[in-house]
Amino acid sequence: MVLSTTLQSMLLRHQHSIDTALRTTLDKVASGSRVAALDTYYGQMRYHLGWVDTRLHPTRSNPGKLLRPTLLLLAYEAAGAWGLTDGADVTDNSYLRRALAAAVSVELTHNFTLIHDDIEDGDTERRHRPTMWTIWGVPQAINTGDGMFGLARFTLWGVLENGVEGDIAARLGAVLDRTILEVAEGQYLDISFERRQDISASMYIDMISRKTAALMRCSAEMGAMLGTRDAGTIQRLASFGQAIGVAFQVRDDLLGVWASAAELGKTRAGDVYRRKKSLPILHALEQANPQDLQTLQDIYQQESPVSDEQVEQVLAIFERTQTRAYCQAFLQQQCDAAYEALNAVPHINSVVTTRALGDMRAMVQFIEAATH
Repeated sequence: MVLSTTLQSMLLRHQHSIDTALRTTLDKVASGSRVAALDTYYGQMRYHLGWVDTRLHPTRSNPGKLLRPTLLLLAYEAAGAWGLTDGADVTDNSYLRRALAAAVSVELTHNFTLIHDDIEDGDTERRHRPTMWTIWGVPQAINTGDGMFGLARFTLWGVLENGVEGDIAARLGAVLDRTILEVAEGQYLDISFERRQDISASMYIDMISRKTAALMRCSAEMGAMLGTRDAGTIQRLASFGQAIGVAFQVRDDLLGVWASAAELGKTRAGDVYRRKKSLPILHALEQANPQDLQTLQDIYQQESPVSDEQVEQVLAIFERTQTRAYCQAFLQQQCDAAYEALNAVPHINSVVTTRALGDMRAMVQFIEAATH
């Protein structure tokens, strides 16, 4: 994902706090094991997170965007940050302590799913480095992913050490558990769709709502729960997370077909070359005339690689079925839903809250650019 300057600045604001909390969490658990043989086990986690190389020596690598923990902290701020920012210096971020354990928890949850996804999809590279399973083998990679899942749940209870009430902590746990089940459902559907020829656009949207959007919704919902007890605010920010999660995936689907190589940093129409069953092809299959439908089915089911000429055929069919316009309109609907949710959040006279809501609107604007 090529980010705008505004979005990069927003993601950087809390990056240090999130990264420090992540490292502290993992170091504390690893040191508590007191078994030298487990150093490599926790080293594998550090490798996946981009902190060490294959020899487990410290390195500087791409740690990922930390989008989900950042969204959690933004929602926490947007909901009022439990009143901890009232009259505080805007440069003093000590108020974040209440929410950092939850932010770390959602980032670890996200990464455990990535470890397992890499195995299930047979991906050999992530963030320009070999995936964990290609280095330490599938069994240990599965086990390390499981460990990261357990660490994510264990870490969440750290909110109790930072002033979060027991009933709120219990509800946070329930939200996270529900979400993990939804993400697993989404992954199941995604894998099962690979072998089926009867997948509709609506089925795909339901799948990405689980696999991709659920954890975004969870992040925003948990952040809001840490920031306020107002049920309306929590629901609105959860709705924002759901809409933005679906929108991010549909944006990727659009760019995967129509972005230039310079914009995407990848091959133009790369999703067509890979025969990826994303929203554009599923819409085209539903709307194509019999002749075009047969052409699409032949291309997407053939054994040989897709040729340049066939890609042009597919793009021409997309044009005839107005597929790009459909995807853009659907993306705009998600962006409008995100804006509506933000506009309904009660106004709080706080610099931190105002800044957070502005950052969240900038996030929507970044995605919305793909509709033009």
